[in-house]
Amino acid sequence: MQSKVLLIYTGGTIGMVQDPETGALNPFDFEHLIDEVPELKKFKVQLKVHSFSPPIDSSNMSPKIWLELSQIIFENYSSFDGFVILHGSDTMAYTASALSFMLQNLSKPVVLTGSQLPIGVIRTDGKENLITAIEIAAAKQRGKAIVPEVCIYFEYKLFRGNRTLKYNSEHFDAFRSPNYPHLCEAGINLNFNKQYIRALPSKPLKLNKALENSVVVLTIFPGINSSVVKSILSIKGLKGVIIETFGAGNAPTDATFLNELLKAINKGIIIANITQCMKGKVMPGLYETSRRLQEMGVLNGADLTKEAAIAKLMHLLGNYSNKKIIKQLFETSLAGEM
Repeated sequence: MQSKVLLIYTGGTIGMVQDPETGALNPFDFEHLIDEVPELKKFKVQLKVHSFSPPIDSSNMSPKIWLELSQIIFENYSSFDGFVILHGSDTMAYTASALSFMLQNLSKPVVLTGSQLPIGVIRTDGKENLITAIEIAAAKQRGKAIVPEVCIYFEYKLFRGNRTLKYNSEHFDAFRSPNYPHLCEAGINLNFNKQYIRALPSKPLKLNKALENSVVVLTIFPGINSSVVKSILSIKGLKGVIIETFGAGNAPTDATFLNELLKAINKGIIIANITQCMKGKVMPGLYETSRRLQEMGVLNGADLTKEAAIAKLMHLLGNYSNKKIIKQLFETSLAGEM
């Protein structure tokens, strides 16, 4: 029996073709996808296309669009075996992270992909990314999805979406998952690393719609001005802060700096600590410079990527009002993100 895959085109480089006369790049009509990628005719997959109109540049991605995407998947969930989202690469990791928290108990693949070169350009990476993403979304074993997760597929590798970050804007291998192994590698065959793929859930899909975007990222650097820290933490309506610290979660021990953090925490603002390092994790208390943060109630973000930390905090603040529960859940892996 053929698998059914819903292809959702949001926008991005992959959906562009070059005007032969002017050389300008223009979005093409994804209803005519087969014309651009005739290889899809050979697939034993029933493919349906849903296109955003107009297409969205990934720089304009927002929680509102995340909600629209999750709603499309939720409403079509019973009709398809998998979903492929075509998305601009710049904010793809943010979207993948958000969807991993919004689509709770996911038992079917949601694969985000895109390209560094438009699909209408001769040297495009878009065709391979698209074809393999569809193949992964359709892949089953004994009638069950092989990868029941929100993932990112790019340049022969499949990554867990909320473990992924964009690290290269120039080469085709644009993404990495520094703290978690890839889930699949595409060669002659699709080689799934099944020991790293999440187990199928026992509960039905639940859509978590609420997202609270009154959050901010505070990146620490040597010589950071305390008045800047104060102004950020005094933003009206602020509910959550992600602090990007040094190394294993270290920050200045300057009394003025620490006092501003403590005042914010006492006002009920949730503050979480993640590392600026691409690889590794926060280890509270390993050094004196992180112990102080731990003592005052700054949460441990462990090895969360910045993208996952932001999406997780938005999700928790949107769906829970009890600060104790929010703090507990932030330090708990909810979707394989830490």
